[in-house]
Amino acid sequence: MQEESSSEPFEAPAPIPRTVPPSRLEIIRVLFRNPLELWGEPSYTLPVIQISFFGQKTTIANHPGLIKHVLVDNASNYGMQTIRQLVLRPILRDGLLTAEGDTWRRSRKAMAPVFTPRHARGFASQMLRKSEEFSARYEKAAASGATVNIATDMTELTYEILAETLFSGGITTGTEGFADKVDQLLHSMGRIDPMDLLQAPSWVPRFTRLRGRRSLALFRGIVAETMAARKAKMATGEAVPDDFLTLLLNLEGDDGLSRDEIEDNILTFIGAGHETTARALAWTFYCLAETPAFRAKMEEEIDSVIGTGAEPVEWLERMPHVRAAFEEALRLYPPAPSINRMPLKDDRWTDENGRVFELAAGTSVLIMPWTLHRHKLYWDRPRHFIPERFLPENRDRIHRFQYLPFGAGPRICIGATFALQEAVIALAVLMHRYRFDLAGDQKPWPVQRLTTQPVNGIDLKVSARKASPSVS
Repeated sequence: MQEESSSEPFEAPAPIPRTVPPSRLEIIRVLFRNPLELWGEPSYTLPVIQISFFGQKTTIANHPGLIKHVLVDNASNYGMQTIRQLVLRPILRDGLLTAEGDTWRRSRKAMAPVFTPRHARGFASQMLRKSEEFSARYEKAAASGATVNIATDMTELTYEILAETLFSGGITTGTEGFADKVDQLLHSMGRIDPMDLLQAPSWVPRFTRLRGRRSLALFRGIVAETMAARKAKMATGEAVPDDFLTLLLNLEGDDGLSRDEIEDNILTFIGAGHETTARALAWTFYCLAETPAFRAKMEEEIDSVIGTGAEPVEWLERMPHVRAAFEEALRLYPPAPSINRMPLKDDRWTDENGRVFELAAGTSVLIMPWTLHRHKLYWDRPRHFIPERFLPENRDRIHRFQYLPFGAGPRICIGATFALQEAVIALAVLMHRYRFDLAGDQKPWPVQRLTTQPVNGIDLKVSARKASPSVS
């Protein structure tokens, strides 16, 4: 348990833990509407819970030792949970988030060089340029004190950064309306259907997702056009960028990736790769609007570092307050609120008190950053926004396996370093020029689709701080 500052922090809006178990029918309704509203008080207070959920034995793992056992120590014995795959595979097929076995290993190995910390640092100047270009769009809003939907805007900004860094601007669609397209896809496809709970075969129609077919076809079309345009250039011998897209296309073949696997991975990054960072950025701006004292410290830090002329590649280390705010937002609103696994063979784990937990093959193991990050055993004032906990002098108090915004083990998010650097640069650029304040009394409400989203966006009022049009 951590001790934080004595001042009263801001309590971030979130569902109150249930004190009465829901009925079977209510479980179905809540899981379809918003799974974040399902969890009861035990999920936020007990280290391990073993229950029967729709006839399947389920272990909810909040204990850092059990989490380490599942995700790291015995990771080879744990595959993806069935319900998770029934939701995600229709969208991403054999993309990196859903592939398993040899398919996943080949894809992960192929992409790893692009996302090493050293390579990711090479994207800093592009991240800076796109953030500056995007920030110019707020000039009119700032001059009039207008309100913007920061959730939509961050989706578009992170998409533009992704398109520039990994695809060299080669994605065959613009950014206008892109956030709405993503929302339509995730709203219709990224939720649990009653047939998923019954674990019906994938060929059984999910009527709740029928409306999403058009959105999915749109994204598949974007991917196909993007691949075709780049391959046409490669076929003529024209010089092409040495980027993520070219890397994947060059891997097509019997010893590499199939065409379908390449398409699935490109879709994963275009449709979801930027979404996690976008959501966390939006939540960060909102929490800072509710916490002006810490925001002021960030502004001072940002102005100081930028004033020295420091290169953007240095900002992640030189702006600890900016990073801490983003990481605290990741704690409160983890973009991936659940990690779902299934033992392939019978397993067991023993806690520090000698209690043995049986984990039978084929049962469900839920590791939920949403509940883990708000767990009363591991966090002081867990429902409150306290970024100080992530400042360098306090980080050692946080157990590696009580904080999982990017997962852990072999399947840890491949773009973690990329996302942290991108977020700090975007926050610094926008907060150097503007201030984002609350636009009304209504609080944004988190809802789980594929990511933790604000159900109706986040409206913030923009005002100018700095007149300088550029920090580069």
